[in-house]
Amino acid sequence: MKIHEYQAKQLLAEHGLDVPTGRVCSTVDEATAAYTELGSELVVVKAQIHAGGRGKGGGVKLARSAEEVTAAAEAILGMDLITHQTGPEGQRVRTIWVEEGSAIAKEYYVGVVIDRERDLPVMMASSEGGMDIEEVAEKTPDKIFKVHITSGGDLQHHHVRKAVFDLGLAGKTAKKAARLMLNAFRAFVDLDAEMIEINPLVITGSGDVVAVDCKMTFDDNALFRQRGCR
Repeated sequence: MKIHEYQAKQLLAEHGLDVPTGRVCSTVDEATAAYTELGSELVVVKAQIHAGGRGKGGGVKLARSAEEVTAAAEAILGMDLITHQTGPEGQRVRTIWVEEGSAIAKEYYVGVVIDRERDLPVMMASSEGGMDIEEVAEKTPDKIFKVHITSGGDLQHHHVRKAVFDLGLAGKTAKKAARLMLNAFRAFVDLDAEMIEINPLVITGSGDVVAVDCKMTFDDNALFRQRGCR
């Protein structure tokens, strides 16, 4: 099962990860009002579909005024957004997410997925955030740090310390990134997820660590465990 970005971010926030504040909107008027409510000079207007590559397809736009938000919402809502993951027919955009912009200093990738060959969860981290992780894995696999979690085990502090060191992070930023990785893995386990991808994970100019975009998929066979938890 897949969920939208805004839903994934709500779940991440519940597990202690920092995410941008935003509003889910289904009309142009709601999007324009969201800009005023957020009070951020820069916002990002994002199409909510179950596919990656939204930015390249015109489904993600920056806006610095109510008028620009209105124009972005008018362009995105109702469009058939075509990406490399939708097929040629695209997906109709019925919902958008308007969120406060982030002061991006550097982008990273953090993910937890199931390694199908070994039937184990693996945490991955890379300094090449903002790109397709498959492309990074193919062309520069040395830039992806991986930790396989043994059956019944947990992500350990020494694992994430090495990960943040390999990413070149230090000081308070490294501690924040390590905490985010631990919380992301906890979310993965608690929610019976098959995949959590945070891309990009952003380091801001002030050293904050923010999950700017997120994808989640879930094990359909475990949904019965989640119904009583939500």
